[in-house]
Amino acid sequence: MISSTVFFALLSMLCAGGNDVVFKRYATKSRSRGTYVFGIGLVWASLQIVYATTTEAGFDVSGASLSYGLAAGILLTVSNLSLLESLTHIDASLGSTIYRLNSVGVILLSMWILDESLGWIKGWGVATGIAAVFLLYHPGVRGEAIGKRFALFFGLALFASACRAVYGVVTKAGLNAGGSIQSMLVIAALCWIIGGAMYALFREKGFKITGKKAVYSLLSGVLVFLIVNFLLLAIAQGQASIAIPIANMSFVVALLLSVALGMETLTRRKLIAVAVSICSLLLLSRA
Repeated sequence: MISSTVFFALLSMLCAGGNDVVFKRYATKSRSRGTYVFGIGLVWASLQIVYATTTEAGFDVSGASLSYGLAAGILLTVSNLSLLESLTHIDASLGSTIYRLNSVGVILLSMWILDESLGWIKGWGVATGIAAVFLLYHPGVRGEAIGKRFALFFGLALFASACRAVYGVVTKAGLNAGGSIQSMLVIAALCWIIGGAMYALFREKGFKITGKKAVYSLLSGVLVFLIVNFLLLAIAQGQASIAIPIANMSFVVALLLSVALGMETLTRRKLIAVAVSICSLLLLSRA
């Protein structure tokens, strides 16, 4: 019988892996990424507000919740827009793995901003995480861009992961300052709505909602809501050091789903990179 912490963390992992594949499916065709993010934010915000008002979670409109929530929301919006753009030219498993390695960035930033120490276990975790990124950098795989174009979108995935890492540190700092997690999540969802609409209007020069975009937005919006809240339930039931590494293994789910759906091929290099990434996350969780 698995513990409730592991159970909820596994649910978060499955939802995150599924959402990464949905992201890739959406990004393979020439569709507005901004409109998609707008729709996801709309669904997520609606569900989060209902959840917070119908449970004991509640809201808090303190300065810490608003300021840190806004900063975290902007970072998360930029991160996901960048991930979506990168997935137009790289495999889902590649983008998902790089994105989930944001734990490396969180550790490094926490040393600088939150004055946390770096022990030898964390050091090895960071080193293996960097090694995984080098293993993943392989332009010659079928279905991926090559040369400079591949480097551009690979770099965009790294940028998305970096923004996600900063988001994690900012969120942690906000909670340390007395901010409300539910308020910060609602603000983050609202940032997706505003950021997605602005990206569609100013970057993509258009804002049009179609039936397919609405379906994709609804599916991803529900998945994002479940990813976040299953993880919060896992942490509430037990240790974050157990829940977060399990949830971050979602790139394995993304790889298996992508292969099963015929979206990409399984190579020895990918398997090694995934194994090294798992080692990195396990080392970081033991620190």
